[in-house]
Amino acid sequence: MIKKLIKTTTLLLSLLFIAACSDSNTPQQGKHYNPIANDLSAFDLAPITEVFSLTCGHCKNMEQYIPEIEKLTNQSVGKVHVTFNQSATISAMIYYTAEMQLNQKPDPKMLEELFAAVQQRDVSKTLQQANIEKVYTSRGLVSPYNLNKTQSDELLKRVSVAELISEQAQIESVPSFIIKGKYILNTDEHDDIQQLANTINHLLSDSKY
Repeated sequence: MIKKLIKTTTLLLSLLFIAACSDSNTPQQGKHYNPIANDLSAFDLAPITEVFSLTCGHCKNMEQYIPEIEKLTNQSVGKVHVTFNQSATISAMIYYTAEMQLNQKPDPKMLEELFAAVQQRDVSKTLQQANIEKVYTSRGLVSPYNLNKTQSDELLKRVSVAELISEQAQIESVPSFIIKGKYILNTDEHDDIQQLANTINHLLSDSKY
């Protein structure tokens, strides 16, 4: 009887241990991600959309990991530029000037150059503007400072949409990731890119999400 009891207890403890391990490996709502209060389906966002700002140092650092996230999730990461304040809004105009002419997000090299130009310190406004313009003119694109009326109107529309997305998603910090237009990741709660990708894949693959 005692042996049977010990065996049963050992089995129960083993099952509890396995369950605990399983739970710890499963992304948790409220910790790793949260539902978005407002429906963003009307914006036709990419399944994985990074919310960022060219003025943000952490966003600049995140860029080096985007290709890895895309590889681990088998998805292309879309982008939305925030408009938290005047500085971020100006940077959003710089970003969307590129996106609207390319009809897609800028390639990694162009983004790297835009981050570097926008985040320049201890240079004059004139030199900074010249460096930003060079990112465009070197690629045969019109710079944000030389748009015609039609281009300016289109740019303002894109910035307004980005502002609506940021507001409805209640974005408080960047970089952030919106998944399926329904969830926002808590990036600080992830130890590395693999764990971040695991949470993304969990939300993408489970039909209940």
